[in-house]
Amino acid sequence: MPSLFDSIQLGDIHAANRVLMAPLTRGRATDDHVPTDIMVDYYRQRAGAGLIITEGTGVSRQGLGWPNAPGLWTDAQVEAWKPVTAAVHEAGGKIVAQIWHMGRLARPDVIGMTPLSSSATRAPYHKPENPYAEAQAATLDDIRRAQDEYADAATNALRAGFDGVQIHGANGYLIDQFLRDNTNLRDDDYGGSPQNRIRFMREVVERVIDAIGAGRTSIRLSPNGETQGADDSDPASVFVPAAAALDALGIGFLELREQAPDGTFGSTDVPKLSPQIREVFKRPLILNQDYTPAQAQADLDSGLADGIAFGRKFIANPDLVDRLRQGAPLADDDQATWYSKGPEGYIDYPALETEAA
Repeated sequence: MPSLFDSIQLGDIHAANRVLMAPLTRGRATDDHVPTDIMVDYYRQRAGAGLIITEGTGVSRQGLGWPNAPGLWTDAQVEAWKPVTAAVHEAGGKIVAQIWHMGRLARPDVIGMTPLSSSATRAPYHKPENPYAEAQAATLDDIRRAQDEYADAATNALRAGFDGVQIHGANGYLIDQFLRDNTNLRDDDYGGSPQNRIRFMREVVERVIDAIGAGRTSIRLSPNGETQGADDSDPASVFVPAAAALDALGIGFLELREQAPDGTFGSTDVPKLSPQIREVFKRPLILNQDYTPAQAQADLDSGLADGIAFGRKFIANPDLVDRLRQGAPLADDDQATWYSKGPEGYIDYPALETEAA
């Protein structure tokens, strides 16, 4: 059985190990969503991951409602990503852009317009002052435009030097809003039956494949439990056939973010679907959330997963792969600096050799 430190082929991307860096929103881009110089250092420091999946990166102005998150729809954004990808490659790493449309979770005060979703719904919020607005239900023209935006962002990602893209289909964002029956209230070809609710995701993936090739295309899904108000009454009925459709399209890999009852960043009693998805998805399957090294290796040993994506552990441990390989202790991150704008809590976590000096 492979270890976490064995190489793996993820479509067209050869990864030196099976420890992936999961996407982590960090909020260090400009107000115009242009990557900044400290992002070069941040990603370079973490190039030891078998594959870096960037923070969510907007496909359009309407789709990116997170302040200071980066985008990939303007030439300025593309140019500013080039030093990031070059730095990762010079350090021996591989990096893909996670391309992101937030749908109804795009805040109007950030995007300056009404957000778009599968249906006219408003996302809940954990505080009394809800920054979200009721979304506009996507017309067929809106759907085609959004699909164009994903494809254009994928093309721009390759222009910027990325090795590929991961489509963000998880966590209650636009694709997830089409997949789940409590956010998709449509009665046309994009709503109702599970196959119809899968249609938008499948067509987005097809458009991205047409733009950059299947071997450089991947997607993230979050099949079990509620996230940011998006939920489904029968998740197996939609996510298992969705995974089968993705397998048929020949994508490079599928990543699943799966919550558990004891989850530290979202929890649910809804059973994980990875065992059922593994039966229909025969290409590389990456699992994520709350893994210990022992649990990660166990899921590789059983064949449930082909690799494991670690997120928050990479924040304070830029050399996470070396630490895992050596069995070294892991540093703790400072949650107060997750989304702050400067270098503190971003590029100032030391590597092992620096700590020992």
